[in-house]
Amino acid sequence: GLTACGGIKTAADSPSKSGVKVGFIAALTGGAAAYGKSQEEGIRMAVEEINQKGAIPIELFVEDSKGSPSDAMNVTKRLIQKKAAVIIGPMTSNEAKAAGPIMQNAKIPSLEISVTAEGITEIGDYIFRNSVPESMNIPQTAKKTHRLLGYETAAILYAHDNEQHVTAQKYFRKTLEEEGVKIVDVETFGSKDSEYSAQLTNIENAKPDVVIVCSYYQEGARILKKMREMGMNQPVLGDNGFVSPELGKMADAAADNVYVSSMWSAARDTAATKTFVENYTKKYGHAPDQFAAAAYDGVYMAMDAVQRAGSVAEMKGFNGVCGTFSFDDKRDPVVDLVLLKMEDGVFLAVGKQSS
Repeated sequence: GLTACGGIKTAADSPSKSGVKVGFIAALTGGAAAYGKSQEEGIRMAVEEINQKGAIPIELFVEDSKGSPSDAMNVTKRLIQKKAAVIIGPMTSNEAKAAGPIMQNAKIPSLEISVTAEGITEIGDYIFRNSVPESMNIPQTAKKTHRLLGYETAAILYAHDNEQHVTAQKYFRKTLEEEGVKIVDVETFGSKDSEYSAQLTNIENAKPDVVIVCSYYQEGARILKKMREMGMNQPVLGDNGFVSPELGKMADAAADNVYVSSMWSAARDTAATKTFVENYTKKYGHAPDQFAAAAYDGVYMAMDAVQRAGSVAEMKGFNGVCGTFSFDDKRDPVVDLVLLKMEDGVFLAVGKQSS
């Protein structure tokens, strides 16, 4: 199946008549549920398509981790007991850090579809991801926006208690300093905070040309609203937590002029992407986001490895709805990213791009 680099075989290498047992873990309830629901829709759609084709049927087990590391560990153990051949998830970096060692010890391959913090695949050779780590994502956002907007100073605001956002701000800082941009202020907050006035006042006083916010969309929307209310109309650069249509819905006009990088763009001009957007929209009554698209690709990647009885790590030129994938020696994805800008509540690809 999704075997490790050492070529150790998993249960998926000899699919039973009943098919391949695939576990899926995401936050389907709780604060990050919008990401989880998108992922579940993408997963279920891919599984339905594969089961209709009937080559190797999939038996899907869905588990809700509520976005909690301890819940992620518990449901991982449950999926291992159910003899899952591969586990897609968990959803967040904090959860993956907790549950990853359990999967590694059980020699169950895990494909992370939205985990972007550093060091996740270093847990072991059974841990893969098709989500682009912040170390690859953030430098592209920083370099492309710097070239586009020509800013000279920046301030950073980030969630200090979340692995992903701590990683992201580190790469923003490093890349911008390399680009010759001066960081004039760095502020932090806790994920449960709902008041950001003190931090934003400090940032306002530092008069940056651009503001970087590393958080999930819920806090992001509140921060953007407060910024705009205070008359701070600078462009904002976000990390992977911002890449959700919910940001535009929650922050409304305050989210305009926000830039992010994503491997997903609904405007990607390939047959696979166009068909996926069309079928998904018909099925669910709304367009797919990055989380749905990466989840959908994730199922096909896992099944590609099962059918080859090989490793995802050996995958070259996998044509998914998010682009053409291969994997580097750390089991991280190699894929082109698109710079997106929020306009009127929707992320749109920014002009002609080269990295």
